[in-house]
Amino acid sequence: MYFSKYQKKKKKVSGNAFKIAVPSYESSDEDDVPLAKRNPITKPSNPTPINNQDSSEDEDDVPLSQKVESKKRVVKTEAMSSDDDDDVPLAKRSLPNARKAKTPTNAKPIKIESGSDSEDEIPLAQKKTALKKVKPEPMEVDIPSRKRPADTKPLTVKREKKVKKEADDPDFYKWWEEEQTAEIESDDSVKWTSLQHSGVMFPPDYVPHGVKMRYDGQPVTLSPEAEEVASFFAALLETEHGENPVFQKNFFEDWQEVLKQDPKNPKIKEFSKCDFRPIWNKFEQDKEKKKSMTKEEKLRIKEERAKAEEPYIYALVDGRKEKVGNFRIEPPGLFRGRGSHPKTGKLKKRVQPEQVTLNLGVNAKIPEPPKGHKWASVVHDQTATWLATWKENVNGAIKYVFLAATSTWKGQSDMQKFEKARELKKHVARIRNDYNRDLKDKLSEVRQRATAMYLIDRLALRAGNEKGEDEADTVGCCSLRYEHITLEPDNILHFDFLGKDSIRYENSVQVEPQVYKNIKIFKKQVGEGQMIFDRLTTSGLNKHLNSYMKGLSAKVFRTYNASITFQQQVDELTKPDDSVADKLLSYNRANRLVAVLCNHQKSASKTHDQMISKIGDRIRAFKYQRMKLRKQLYALDAKMKKKPEYAEAESDLEDEWIVEHEKNLVEKEKERIKSKFEKQNDKLIADKQPRMPQSELKEKLKAANELQERLKKERKLAKIEPKASMTVEKLVTAINKIDERIAATKNQATDKEENKEIALGTSKLNYIDPRITVAWCRKHGVPQEKVFSKTLLEKFRWAQTIPDNWVMYFD
Repeated sequence: MYFSKYQKKKKKVSGNAFKIAVPSYESSDEDDVPLAKRNPITKPSNPTPINNQDSSEDEDDVPLSQKVESKKRVVKTEAMSSDDDDDVPLAKRSLPNARKAKTPTNAKPIKIESGSDSEDEIPLAQKKTALKKVKPEPMEVDIPSRKRPADTKPLTVKREKKVKKEADDPDFYKWWEEEQTAEIESDDSVKWTSLQHSGVMFPPDYVPHGVKMRYDGQPVTLSPEAEEVASFFAALLETEHGENPVFQKNFFEDWQEVLKQDPKNPKIKEFSKCDFRPIWNKFEQDKEKKKSMTKEEKLRIKEERAKAEEPYIYALVDGRKEKVGNFRIEPPGLFRGRGSHPKTGKLKKRVQPEQVTLNLGVNAKIPEPPKGHKWASVVHDQTATWLATWKENVNGAIKYVFLAATSTWKGQSDMQKFEKARELKKHVARIRNDYNRDLKDKLSEVRQRATAMYLIDRLALRAGNEKGEDEADTVGCCSLRYEHITLEPDNILHFDFLGKDSIRYENSVQVEPQVYKNIKIFKKQVGEGQMIFDRLTTSGLNKHLNSYMKGLSAKVFRTYNASITFQQQVDELTKPDDSVADKLLSYNRANRLVAVLCNHQKSASKTHDQMISKIGDRIRAFKYQRMKLRKQLYALDAKMKKKPEYAEAESDLEDEWIVEHEKNLVEKEKERIKSKFEKQNDKLIADKQPRMPQSELKEKLKAANELQERLKKERKLAKIEPKASMTVEKLVTAINKIDERIAATKNQATDKEENKEIALGTSKLNYIDPRITVAWCRKHGVPQEKVFSKTLLEKFRWAQTIPDNWVMYFD
């Protein structure tokens, strides 16, 4: 059985809905019983606001300047039971609302071309340096642009009008065609012999705009530094941040510190007396000016930006060209964070070169820092894959610049990650048998570990780490507190907590009696407000998992269960005889199950209803065309009216809609005629010939008036005379094509409706093995461009090397 329906949210569900039998774990085929089928209960939850930004371990953050958080929502799902089979993904089990090699050195030197792609990566573990050792603290990126800098000697970049794809470049390094000798993730092996790049690109200095805000009704003059910070807040007046009391408080405190730095600044003591509206109005006017810019002006700005970025786009690693993930230093601004972060609104200060450490080859030329500045240091750490690093001031997080997602290092890391998840299949039966046995162990710490493993495996929970008081109150399995789990009858655990990125996880699931009993005991032992697994740490859990398989951690279970869920669901849902549109719908539904399993949510777009309405109009427009063709078909062959496929009228084409649609058709025809007329005149002027007179335009517009009269006349006719060249066969072919377009557009509407609160991108980017998608596309004749964006096609280029019959499972 698989999930094919997405039910609407309900406030309350009867307790009887959860009385579903749990299969015995002592069965002889227990090893083959999928988790999805062992845990068949999910309780719907009320919608809860979530962030617009989707969560993901490896995902890039959106720059604060572009990010507007919206209310969070919780997606309700319902788990279903089914037959036993070890590979069955979590989706079938309980469908929670959880979120949650050495580089060759003989590469051929190549010419650098410009381009632009950005993608962040997670910093590697402690690294050894060749000359000077640097050990940055682990980074926790929680805000803006994760677009990190790229450092080193300025590179000579040859810019072409059209940059050719890396894959078409004969010098492009296809690392996947060579033997892989070492893991790229966290070992201390040498990753490179020579490394050269152009450093990081700093944001431009602030240029004062001179618009005065008001304090207590009076305009005030601010120093450039104070004006800049005030402008950060003014830009957010019409957002939820600007109305957030915590955001206001933190901003005002940091702004006052900036005001004190210049004695000429006015004494501003009360936030309630501040009026930032004049600055906000200035920004709105700037937006309108930007919209009204000509195409040529926009192109000029784009070219200037591209020229400034050229030196930073690529790095040279062992003589080969590699794209840099993000070379731009994040501009100053106000920290937003995700969810109810206690530091939201605090000032993110401008990063100076003196804070930035570069990682370069010993013989590489050191990039010139901005005039009057110097780098914090330059190291030559051949065990590290970061290019630059610095510490931001709000959370003290270490920021890094890495190579792009299409780079050798990132590609090798991705392949190894998915291979590790695939290898888990060999060990998962033994691991499950052991933790089920340990659920009754005499030692409390062993029982806690076994219970946590059960929840991580079956609910796809993140392991979680304990947070400090100045961080958002988000938790994972190991850091769940007393209040996060409620015990309900029939061995049901109700979870309600904030997971990664403050996305709410609310889910009820029926568990094994022993698991229920253990949670009850642990809660009683620790008491309110305390951690349920008080004798378990994430590092301790991962160390235990590593004893089963090298490199195994709680995170690998999420990747494994996501991939295996997707493999099984997409195989079950896709029918060989389906159209491409239907196959894509099945693909997205399988992807959706994984997204729900991993709790990858998003808030419904404000324009969602409007977008669905436009799709509905597009469907009706196709039906209108079909109606016209059908009436022409009757005129050529009256017998066709008796055939069922051509006899049925388009019932949802109301008279009022037809009148309005035909009016729009006439207006579009007029616009087309006018546009063509202007282009012809422009050409005449360019050839130094006189313009055509307006009288000629009026003559041409008569065609639109004739169209209007013809449409009005045809509206009442049962038959329409076709053109002389039209035949019955041509009309039938045209009608069939229209039917296909109607079906495809309906699928698009269904897909968008089902996905309005589910983010499919994160699971596709980080959790689902891309080789499953490649094999599925080949098997069913679906172009990969239909399911993979251009970025993903480049990121997962290594996945193209698989045989056509590749599957997630090992035999």
